[in-house]
This record gives sequence, structure tokens and C-alpha cells, in this order.
Amino acid sequence: MRALGAGGIAAAIVDLRLPGDDGLALLRAAPEIAPDVPCIMLTAYASGANTIEAMRLGAFDHLTKPIGRSVLAETLARALRARAANGVDTEMDNAVADPDDTMVSNSEAMRAIFKRIGLVADSDNSVLVLGETGTGKELVAQALHRNSARVQGPFVAVNCAAIPADLLESELFGHVKGAFSGATADRPGRFREADGGTLFLDEIGDMALPTQAKILRVLQERVVTPLGGRHAQAVNLRVVAATHRDLEREVVEGRFRADLLYRLQVITIVLPPLRERHGDIEVLLAHFLHHGGGRSKRLSDAALAALRAHDWRGNVRELRNTVQRAIALSEGDLIEERHLGLATAAGASAASVGATDAAPAGTPSRATGPAAAIGSVDAVAALADGVAAAPGGVAGATGAALGAGSVTSVPLAADVPAIDWDGNLDQAVAQLEAAMLVRALAASDGNRSQAARRLGLSRQQLYRKLAQYGLDV
Repeated sequence: MRALGAGGIAAAIVDLRLPGDDGLALLRAAPEIAPDVPCIMLTAYASGANTIEAMRLGAFDHLTKPIGRSVLAETLARALRARAANGVDTEMDNAVADPDDTMVSNSEAMRAIFKRIGLVADSDNSVLVLGETGTGKELVAQALHRNSARVQGPFVAVNCAAIPADLLESELFGHVKGAFSGATADRPGRFREADGGTLFLDEIGDMALPTQAKILRVLQERVVTPLGGRHAQAVNLRVVAATHRDLEREVVEGRFRADLLYRLQVITIVLPPLRERHGDIEVLLAHFLHHGGGRSKRLSDAALAALRAHDWRGNVRELRNTVQRAIALSEGDLIEERHLGLATAAGASAASVGATDAAPAGTPSRATGPAAAIGSVDAVAALADGVAAAPGGVAGATGAALGAGSVTSVPLAADVPAIDWDGNLDQAVAQLEAAMLVRALAASDGNRSQAARRLGLSRQQLYRKLAQYGLDV
């Protein structure tokens, strides 16, 4: 710091870990000591939190050791050019990680996202987050909020696709008592609930056009008029929106307002799919296993190889579901390939299509006889069908199914532990429910609405079941 204050320095390379104060302390002081000197942070201990913090404090760049001479020389050259142009270059696109490391990555693609988060966190401009389903769009919104001046305010998230169109306006803008049938009291709405903080509009591409027009007015005027109300109320908030849809195509096809798109995409963050995040599978696996709950588990070599080879169409969410499934279904401390359910997930759609030849649409797949059902979850249903007619009740039915005498357990799918038919009823029911939940999620690529429909549950019931068995995402 004394050297910076003495002047004569064109650029500073600062290590994160220093004797006494760390490099972040120098970054905090640098704007007052030497405001024109670009500071480059260098560390072997890069994390999401310290990278975002460094960029927020004004670091020109954040580099991770070991670093090649050419990369360092190129970064210094950019810094000096920026200083010569009388300003530190702020259009960096290197890596920055997410606050509290809720976003875990070592890939260059994600480090670029993390750095952008750090650069724009303090701005009040609207942000549009684009990416495939399961890439972590809400985590980006949370990171923007936690690293902004609005961190003490509320973070309010709304899934626009999960709320019926006729209810979404009341959810967002609120209503006054008597505005419509059932409006028995005033309701502030999510915009006013987020006052002073951040409002996250997830899946905004699914929003109806009339609601889009009202959202546009709020963004332009910063006032909200509740349904049935006469007076607009001012709001002070930042809006972060996200979607998996191609909004430019939606505009061309008349399903999304061009003026709203322009208003939202003041800052755009595009999340890469997991298949493009090279080297992140292992990092994410370690994170999910560590936070999986219960006793510590590890992956076999075959299981790790299968996870590396999978294409992860559902991205990080699918990977997390897969790890949670394996943790729930593995009996010991070692997770084997059969516990992952990857082959089951890939074949679930084909199996359900084949079942439609023998049953009406929406009817659960059922084998033609008990013996044919052994080896699948449908064994339970097939055995139940035979209980009434089989001598000896359950024991007779299971005996008939196996073509032998009575048994104490029946194997289910390869990734589901056998149910002990003479054991504890609650444990057996829980085991079967957990198996059906993970199979439905796998068959639906992590889409919880589709999984709920497959299981004949409401979304709320599905959420409760997922939380009950530690499978919530």
C-alpha cells in the first residue's frame, strides 16, 4: 500500500493471501490510494466468493495459479492499454464464482459467468439470465442479490410457469379487498414484497402477453397498481428475469413483446450447459456428496465412469437428482453404477410408449403375468393382483410369481434394494415411494410437473414427498 501511495506504479499484481491483510484489503484501499492503477488479483485459492468480491471491489482481472507467462503478459498489456485510455477496463469476461460457493465450478466457461456477476452486482440494471433447464439460473439471481447493495433487502422469487395465467397478475401486482370473488383481504403482491431488494421472475418466457404489458409498465415507471386499486404505489427494486426459451424467436413468432425483451436484457448472462463445463462433473459430485445428508458415501470407479459418460440433458439439476437418488438407494457407503439409475432414466420413455399397446393412455405399465413383472417395480402391483386369488395370501402370491415356495423378499429394479416382505411396513412403503419418485423424476428429466402427473400427485404433494425423502432440489 505504501508503494501504491508513493506513485510511479503502472499496474499492480496482488496475491490474495498476504502476510497481515489479504489482497482484498488492498483492493478496498486502492481506489483512494491510487485510483488510476489497475489491480490484478492472483491466487492459487480461487473460490466463487473471493472472485466475485475481488471483481466487485474493482479488480481488473482475477487469475488463478499456476498461470502461463503468455496469459499474464496479455492481461498486463490489456491493463496498461486500459490505463492509457484513462480508465480501467471493465468488460472482463473471465471467471468468477458465486457467493458462498452455492455455484460450484472450476471451468473457464463458468468462471466467465462468475466474473460478470461480480462486475454487475452493484448495478440496478435489469438482468436477463438465459440457459437450458437445470443450469442454475436462480443461483445466478441469488448471487447478484447477495453481492449487491440490496443484500439487506428481500429476495423474492416467482416461477411464472407454475402459476396459472389468471392468477399471475394478482400474485405479482397484488389486489385490494373485493377486487374479485375470493379477494377477502388486501394483498401486496410480489413486486411490493420485493421493495428494497430483488425480484426474480423465473421462466418469464412462459408469461402471457397481457401480463407482459403490465410488467413493462412497472419496469418503466417503477410503480405498481394492485388489481381493483385506483392508486399506483412506487416500488424500488431490481428485476432479474430468466428463461430457457429463445426469446428472440418468441418475439418473431408473436409470443413475447419486443419492448419487454429490450427492457430486460440491459445485462444478459448466458449459462452454458453442463456438457460444455469441462472438468466440472467431479467438482459437482464432490459437492453434492458432501451435502447429501446422512453418513458420507463415495462412488465406485464404475459409477464415476458412468457419470462422466452421461450427456446430462437436465444439466446440474439432473446430476444433483442422480446423486440424491444414489445416496437414498445405496445400502452401504459405496455407490455403485446400479444405484445411479441412468440406464433406467434413458429407457423409461421407451418403456412407457411400449406399454400403450396393451393399456389406455395414462394407465401405469403392467406386465402380463406375475413372473414377467419380477425385476421391475411393477412386481408389487402384479403380486397385489394375485393376492385375492392365490392360496395363502401374500405368501402364496409371491410364491406363484417366483415359481417356487413362499419368499421373504422380491427384487425390484436393479437400482432399488429388495423389499423385505416380512419386515417393517413403514420402511417398505417408504422404500417403494422413494423408488417411484426417483424413477418419475428420471423419466421426466427432472421436470417436477411431469413427474407429478406421472405419479398422479399434485405439485404440492410431490414437493412434500421429495422433501420427506431428501430428494427435493
